[in-house]
Amino acid sequence: MTLEQLISPGSVLCNVHARSKKHSLEILSELLANPNPDIANEEIFEKLIERERLGCTSLDKGIAFPHCRISSVQTSCGALMKLSEAVDFDSPDGESVDLIFGLILPKELTESDHGDIAMITGFLTNDTLTAKLRSANSSSELHDALLAGHVPASTKLKSVQTR
Repeated sequence: MTLEQLISPGSVLCNVHARSKKHSLEILSELLANPNPDIANEEIFEKLIERERLGCTSLDKGIAFPHCRISSVQTSCGALMKLSEAVDFDSPDGESVDLIFGLILPKELTESDHGDIAMITGFLTNDTLTAKLRSANSSSELHDALLAGHVPASTKLKSVQTR
């Protein structure tokens, strides 16, 4: 799945005021429910909390990647939030989190779903891209920065092969 298919402009929110990790997951669950009207945001929130109990989804450097599986989901769906003030996320590096990319996945993961997860963790750990995301001042700028800064895996392979 391409990033454009995974995350719509309506699933990106900039300058979010979240009081805590739990509050940020509540807001994230609402964003993830927007393009999925058949799934209650409460169900998504519950699954995100369950996943966090298994282990923190922080990727360090102020970035988190909360994700969960939902039985009624057919295809993966993402959301991105930039917080106005970082919140404690129980990160292994001790840093508070200000960038949160959420993902809901089907119950049974396919190769494509595993590829989506790898793609997301890859671009979320790209310091150049995360700096651009942090400099965005609106939701549309945040969405544009995400899409402009993300280089699809197939493009990366082509550039490596042509060297």
